[in-house]
Amino acid sequence: MKKTIITVTGKDTVGIIAAVCNYLAENQVNIEDISQTILQGYFHMMMITDTAKSAKSTAQLAEDLKAVGEKIGVQINCQREDIFDMMHRI
Repeated sequence: MKKTIITVTGKDTVGIIAAVCNYLAENQVNIEDISQTILQGYFHMMMITDTAKSAKSTAQLAEDLKAVGEKIGVQINCQREDIFDMMHRI
């Protein structure tokens, strides 16, 4: 299992979840856990995914997701779980 953490933030608009999930499904990335919220018009989503079946590297997925985000007007970040954990260690 190769876990990645994907975060999506920006102004709320129709189709954010659909665009991200469609990209992930097309690239054989399984969503294991998902949390999303909207606060005063701002959208935030965090996903824990399994990329083991994807033919793309985490770096390529991150680059592609960044482009998806730019297209729909949000910021999307994708990191391997171990790097995410190290960055958020207290």
